[in-house]
Amino acid sequence: MTQSDSIVIIPTYNEKENIENIIRAVFGLEKAFHILIIDDGSPDGTADIVKRLMAEEFSDRLFIVERSGKLGLGTAYIAGFKWALERDYEYIFEMDADFSHDPNDLPRLYEAVTTGGGDVAVGSRYLTGVNVVNWPMGRVLMSYYASKYVRLITGIPTHDTTAGFVCYRRKVLETIDLDNIRFKGYAFQIEMKFTAYKLGFNVKEVSVIFVNRQLGTSKMSGGIFGEALFGVMRLRWASMTGKIKPRQKTSS
Repeated sequence: MTQSDSIVIIPTYNEKENIENIIRAVFGLEKAFHILIIDDGSPDGTADIVKRLMAEEFSDRLFIVERSGKLGLGTAYIAGFKWALERDYEYIFEMDADFSHDPNDLPRLYEAVTTGGGDVAVGSRYLTGVNVVNWPMGRVLMSYYASKYVRLITGIPTHDTTAGFVCYRRKVLETIDLDNIRFKGYAFQIEMKFTAYKLGFNVKEVSVIFVNRQLGTSKMSGGIFGEALFGVMRLRWASMTGKIKPRQKTSS
């Protein structure tokens, strides 16, 4: 079996055009990563492609959790986090299936938490300006100023709070009360970073270039941005009222 201390969680819904290529790209890296696909009942056969690859080539490092329908990005990642924590992975990654996140940046995020002093490494589009390719200008501005807004309201120093390209040390996800994470869309990404920051973990940004998907259909919607806009105020209030606390460990 191919051993790895790292697993990349990739949520999918109708990603048949991308899924095999992204899996092969990650497995083609010099560093060994495992991959966990969280598929929300894709009607286009995404899960079937993954299971074929598992059976034919990658049974020891490719895994899948199939869910019955579209339950939200945040719940997909929470399911993946819990799956990974039940096993021996020390570094747990979030990444999109559509190549908007470059697999070649995975080792850079890994280095940021293994040798760079980070507890959370964020693949940041906005650390050195605006590193986004092929997005409509309106969407770029909305995303960029959303992160500015989050920084203003919450005080978190992270430039790209809505980023979905992230590496967590195991101890971060063990400390966060995952059952208390409320949001499902963009606000999920904000809530996870803010919670880690408030619990005293070092959130380190790594500059990356984000490229809009070439194949398949975007899952973004105005409602997701709305959740982030109003959710930030709830996060600030939770922080002010002392409701962001480490997970209470149950005695065995």
